[in-house]
Amino acid sequence: MKYHFNEIEAKWQKYWADKGTFNASNSSDKPKYYVLDMFPYPSGAGLHVGHPLGYIASDVYARYKRLKGFNVLHPQGYDSFGLPAEQYAIQTGQHPAVTTKVNIEGGVDNQGNEIAGYRNQLDKIGFSFDWSREVRTSNPEYYKWTQWIFTELFNSWYNNDTNKAEGIETLVSAFAKEGNGNIKAACDDNIEPFTAAQWNDFSENEKQAILLQYRLTYLAETEVNWCPALGTVLANDEIVNGVSERGGHTVVRKKMTQWSMRISAYAERLLQGLDSLDWSESIKETQRNWIGKSVGATVSFNLKDHDKKIEVFTTRPDTIFGVSFMTLAPELDLVQEITTPEQKEEVDAYIASTAKRSERERMADVKTITGAFTGAYAEHPFTKEPIPIWIGDYVLAGYGTGAVMAVPCGDQRDYDFAKHFGIAIPNVFEGVDISEEAFADKAATVIANSDFLNGLKYKKAVKLAIYELEKIGAGSGKTNYRLRDAVFSRQRYWGEPFPVYYKDGMPQMIDIAHLPLTLPEIEKYLPTEDGEPPLGRADVWAWDTKTNKVVSNDLIGSSAVENSEDNGIYPLELNTMPGWAGSSWYFFRYMEKAQRDAVFASKEAMDYWGNVDLYIGGSEHGTGHLLYSRFWVKFLKDRGHVSVDEPFQKMINQGMILGTSAFVYREENSNTFLSLGLSKDKQVQPIHAPVAFVNASDELDVEAFKKWRPEFKDAEFILEDGVYKVGREVEKMSKSKYNVVNPDKICEQYGADTLRMYEMFLGPLEQAKPWNTAGITGVHNFLKKFWKLYHNGPEAAINVTDTPASKDSLKTLHKTIKKVQEDIENFSFNTSVSTFMIAANELSVQKCTSREVLEPLAILIAPYAPHIAEELWSKLGHTESISEAGFPVFEEKHLVESAKNYPISFNGKMKFTLELPLDMSKDEIEKTVMAHEKTQMYLDGRTPKKVIVVPGKIVNIVG
Repeated sequence: MKYHFNEIEAKWQKYWADKGTFNASNSSDKPKYYVLDMFPYPSGAGLHVGHPLGYIASDVYARYKRLKGFNVLHPQGYDSFGLPAEQYAIQTGQHPAVTTKVNIEGGVDNQGNEIAGYRNQLDKIGFSFDWSREVRTSNPEYYKWTQWIFTELFNSWYNNDTNKAEGIETLVSAFAKEGNGNIKAACDDNIEPFTAAQWNDFSENEKQAILLQYRLTYLAETEVNWCPALGTVLANDEIVNGVSERGGHTVVRKKMTQWSMRISAYAERLLQGLDSLDWSESIKETQRNWIGKSVGATVSFNLKDHDKKIEVFTTRPDTIFGVSFMTLAPELDLVQEITTPEQKEEVDAYIASTAKRSERERMADVKTITGAFTGAYAEHPFTKEPIPIWIGDYVLAGYGTGAVMAVPCGDQRDYDFAKHFGIAIPNVFEGVDISEEAFADKAATVIANSDFLNGLKYKKAVKLAIYELEKIGAGSGKTNYRLRDAVFSRQRYWGEPFPVYYKDGMPQMIDIAHLPLTLPEIEKYLPTEDGEPPLGRADVWAWDTKTNKVVSNDLIGSSAVENSEDNGIYPLELNTMPGWAGSSWYFFRYMEKAQRDAVFASKEAMDYWGNVDLYIGGSEHGTGHLLYSRFWVKFLKDRGHVSVDEPFQKMINQGMILGTSAFVYREENSNTFLSLGLSKDKQVQPIHAPVAFVNASDELDVEAFKKWRPEFKDAEFILEDGVYKVGREVEKMSKSKYNVVNPDKICEQYGADTLRMYEMFLGPLEQAKPWNTAGITGVHNFLKKFWKLYHNGPEAAINVTDTPASKDSLKTLHKTIKKVQEDIENFSFNTSVSTFMIAANELSVQKCTSREVLEPLAILIAPYAPHIAEELWSKLGHTESISEAGFPVFEEKHLVESAKNYPISFNGKMKFTLELPLDMSKDEIEKTVMAHEKTQMYLDGRTPKKVIVVPGKIVNIVG
């Protein structure tokens, strides 16, 4: 019977959807297992074959765990807020909600282009998702709870004594009883001390302003990455090489009042929590470096001719006597205050140029030395000598205090800076090895006038330096972290609205009972002419605190109530939340199935599912989503809303499937294209050609290429041997490189099971590997061969018998069970595919038709090729889905050899082989061999001199 894969796959995809086969239960006697993918952003470009790699791997594992008797939660949804949809809305005027819905569900965009839709594409690949729990972050019923989490953060502070977040009311109570003198909290710097009496005398606005300095989400003026072309703030991970990842636009540093999240309060817990996670060491190290723990001291330097101080953090307080100059971050407000009139022009120009470079660019650039002298001086805390103050973009305002004490003999960058600008370095430093390692034990002894540090080793010098600094009030020991508070505001439309209104300029939260606060309709999705975010265009965007509804902006401040100056109507926040807001807790939403209006996730659901057992996604989210979600989970646990401390127990980062791009070669200054072999040593411009125009022999469909773009219509193509050969190069699969392969077409031509097995077959899951459509035929041919194992001839009937399996067939089956189980448990999916191919070949040679072998074999392949497995399972007489079956049990006895194929030699030369039981004695082996007809034939009546028998190895007849 022919393998009609299209019909089979459509049949079983409909069956799974109709029956809800993969819908998980929140109460089961089975052990639970939660498998999760990083959910996709539904762009109009749809999926290419690189996108499903991680989904296929997670699906193989989810199906395997079901077969092993687990209640598996394997959900899917969409990270549907974001900048791409907003940019498309700006270009076309179409509402982002409309385009997002079309991108997910399919349809036609406003330009008449047909869009398949992510859901359709995913379903065609045969994933075992529980779609009954689908999440879309842009749905109001979902982001209602994102807004609620924001209010919970706003109403919390971090108590360093208890090492957890607590309700803000406990802080208010403490202030009222004892002021803030004894409060140990994660809070803003330079908090002014006050007594309980002063607190109780403060106005309500004054109290709110103070509390903002302690809240876990707060308003503050912050240096941000501002992209004028996109009209929004960008996170560090949205910037590549100093320009926006989206569109490649210029990004500058700018000060803005923004909402921020006090993730820095959780730095140590985020660091320590990594030890308990089953993640790759590389991604753990990425987070450790991003958190950046440093143990050292703060040192205060008085400013000459000013009443202010400069605080620095250093891991090497023992080098205090080696300070030759100080460097400040150019963006610090203090720079403008201390710069002398003579230096102002140079400093202002330098600050302007620095604003065009992202923080990542500044951190990465270790070779370029730039800076400017402020004209100001600090005072050394011990020697009272003047220290020149410079600014340099290698110092960042957000790291430490934004200032460094420069010690040229202890730091390469300080040394290079001093040499470049001619800053005096004491002669004693000349010839000293300035590497950290060599300097560690030498530093104190080589520094001129090192006073009380002279002759001390590194560790003792550090301790003494801190002690002496504390004694004179010029410093103290401190642990510092590179991790900075996360800017949480975006000047965009298509994002979660903040549940915030402003009364007398102070933020107030909208109660959960009145959420969600939904996005208003606006005419344009651009910032206003005054520079306000797009929500500034909304006419109905004010909050009525009496009706708890959104009302017209015209009512703000109007005297709607007679003889009242305050009518209870206030302006709403104009910024929206960043994309990572909704993705920081979505894994909890999947747990909840029934009470989504009442809770973000019920206690019962969370207690049952716990955290994610297996998370598969890209390593590029290591310092974004993965860090933020860990932060939110720890916070939610502190406040008693969840019972787990980490969201993702085990994580695997899948590699990238690369595209094999095609290139044509245009002669410079012409419209003539040379075939690959003719382009060598010529001045040519390589141009990407759509891979759809190129066949398996790398030959270009010239006519199709000419019709592709108007400028190529009249192009001349110089052929070789009658064809145009393209060049090939492996690159990132991308629409811009025209090397994208559509999975829908692969499924249509070869089937979803072929696509699934081929993607797993390409190589180890974690590694990058190139796609080659030509190679997919091998996997497709294997599935046809696998199908034939169960059929004989053109008839529809299955050819499987109840005949006991042969010893060889059972051996093939059980070595396959053993290998496939080991491979899946180790996520070595590529070698499983090879194992299936070997098994099919062996069983074909053995002409196996036994149900005893072929039935468990269908179960084995089900995680990889579920459609063909379901069809065969049904044909074998089963009425339930194969996902209800149990994974075959490996029996080692079938791999234990009971016989040995002995080589029978005469005078050392093998003449034939003879299979004998392994438990035969030497005498029995000799008697059996000597009695064999072939032995008698070779002896030809002669009597051998001796017979050498090595049990389990050889028999040699010497004669």
